[in-house]
Amino acid sequence: MKQLIACCGIDCENCDAYIATIANDNELKEKTAEKWRVMFNAPSITVETINCMGCRTDGVKFGHCYDCEIRKCVHGKGFNTCGDCEELDTCQIVGFVIQNVPGAKENLLWK
Repeated sequence: MKQLIACCGIDCENCDAYIATIANDNELKEKTAEKWRVMFNAPSITVETINCMGCRTDGVKFGHCYDCEIRKCVHGKGFNTCGDCEELDTCQIVGFVIQNVPGAKENLLWK
């Protein structure tokens, strides 16, 4: 599995936070923060939190990653991603991502 597939199946290489961090693109960070504040009804998302090298890699993480229930569950069970869990198809925790992020489930099942 690619290291830049997040615990939930999001492809970090195509994530605006990752892209903005790698490119040191403050304009994209600003646009991403604004978009995500609205999308996730999360006023705590700021330009400063849009820094991420990927969920499962070393380095800086998006501010929410430290509180992410999906990431906590995966690490608690000793898995790499939700794709390692036999409860994937019925899981309430990752279900939102699988339903709303095209390709997330396929990324989790790709070995």
